[in-house]
Amino acid sequence: MPMEIKDADFAAKVVEQSKTKPILVDFWAAWCGPCKMLAPILEDVALDLGDKAEVLKLNVDENPMTAGSFGIRSIPTVIVFKNGVEVERIIGLSGRDEIVNLVKKHF
Repeated sequence: MPMEIKDADFAAKVVEQSKTKPILVDFWAAWCGPCKMLAPILEDVALDLGDKAEVLKLNVDENPMTAGSFGIRSIPTVIVFKNGVEVERIIGLSGRDEIVNLVKKHF
């Protein structure tokens, strides 16, 4: 199950942890229809990736500082982080296989 993160713990949960494994962050909002459709897909992605990567969620309405720092203008946006930096980005609704393959490139 993807864990929720906030502005305050972004550095510790994403930047630092992505030094040992890829971290996928779903930038979403409660009012966003495609975000709601993506949620169960990301649960499957998290199961598929197991302990080789981590899937996290950041609500852009509640955490505008982090969303703004990554230039999030459309949601859902999924970003893969590795070694503390962004390495991949998908904007919009994507399928499970596409997301899993995107993360696996960074194992």
